[in-house]
Amino acid sequence: MSIRQKVISDPCFFLAFGFGSGLAPRAPGSWGSLVGLVLYILAVQMAGLNQAYFVASIIIAFIAGVFICDRVARELGVHDHGGIVWDEIVGIWLVLVALPVGWYWPLVAFALFRLFDIQKPWPIAYIDSKVKGGLGIMLDDVAAAIPAWVIIQMANWML
Repeated sequence: MSIRQKVISDPCFFLAFGFGSGLAPRAPGSWGSLVGLVLYILAVQMAGLNQAYFVASIIIAFIAGVFICDRVARELGVHDHGGIVWDEIVGIWLVLVALPVGWYWPLVAFALFRLFDIQKPWPIAYIDSKVKGGLGIMLDDVAAAIPAWVIIQMANWML
């Protein structure tokens, strides 16, 4: 069975592959992050999901992601297959917590998160190389979200 068929037929693959966005031939992590951004806009900014429920959703999504990503990675035989983008979805959500008001902040959040996730400065690279399994897959994106979030909050505070 191909990966595409698994994504369509297996709920764990469907989630791990970001509702199919991880199947993108180029930059699947960016596509997964974009899916996370769109889900945030729909849930928080359009439907009015409050921040407490949003944070609770992130925690649940992180915990579920540890198990989902671990299972899919083991089945694929690749520690952090490029198509596994659930970690990017959860990572971008972390950056979007308490986002300042303004149409440009979600774009800044996306750009900063992708920068830290792709470049993997210390300690992100260390976590990526040392922590294995589903926890490792999820944790390096949490680590990439933290400096992106801090920069946004500091920039908003200074403006």
